[in-house]
Amino acid sequence: MATSFPSAELSNKNSQEGKVKETAKAHDENVLQKHVAFFDRNHDGIIYPWETYQGFRAIGCGILLSAFSAIFINLGLSRKTRSGKALSIWLPIEVKNIQKAKHGSDSGVYDSEGRFVPSKFEEIFTKHARKHPNALTSDELMGMLKANRVPKDHKGWLASYTEWKILYVLCKDEDGLLHKEIVRAVYDGSLFERMEKEYSEKKKSE
Repeated sequence: MATSFPSAELSNKNSQEGKVKETAKAHDENVLQKHVAFFDRNHDGIIYPWETYQGFRAIGCGILLSAFSAIFINLGLSRKTRSGKALSIWLPIEVKNIQKAKHGSDSGVYDSEGRFVPSKFEEIFTKHARKHPNALTSDELMGMLKANRVPKDHKGWLASYTEWKILYVLCKDEDGLLHKEIVRAVYDGSLFERMEKEYSEKKKSE
C-alpha cells in the first residue's frame, strides 16, 4: 500500500499556486504596456511620433486627427518615460517605462505600476452608467470625467478628456453609446488590433 505524504502534496500545491499567481502578476504588469504596444509599429520598444501617426491611420482615423494625436501623445509622454535623459527632438516614448507617464484625474483603472485594477474598471459603469448598465452616453462620459478631476490638475483634465473623447468618437454605436466591452478592450490593447483588422478588410472590399 502506497504511503501518502501530506507535506509533500501541500508543498507541490503551494508551488503550483505560486506559479499561477506569478503568471497572473506578470500578465497584470504588462497590461499598460500592451495598451500602447500597438503603436510601436516596428516592435523595438520605442514609439516615435510617426509610429503613433501610423497607428491611428491604421485604425481608420483621418490625417488631421492622426497628426494631432501623434503630436499630443508623444509631446506629453516622451519625457516622462525617459527620466534622467535629455529631451529628444524626436519625442520617443519608451514602452517599458510607460507607467511613469500615467497622468492624474484619470479613472484609476491602471495603478501606479501600470497594472489593471478590475474594481476601478467596474466603477466606471456602476457609478456613471445610468441609462444602460453596460454602456456610457456622451453626457455620462462627461460626468465621469468631471468626477475624476483632481483640483488644479489641468494637464490631467486635458489628457483624460482627449483620450476619452477620441475613444467615444471612434467607437460609439449608432445610438451614441460607448459599450463596456469596447472600453475593456482599449484598456488591454486588443481594441486597436481589432480595429486595424476591420479597417483593413473594409478597404479591401471597397
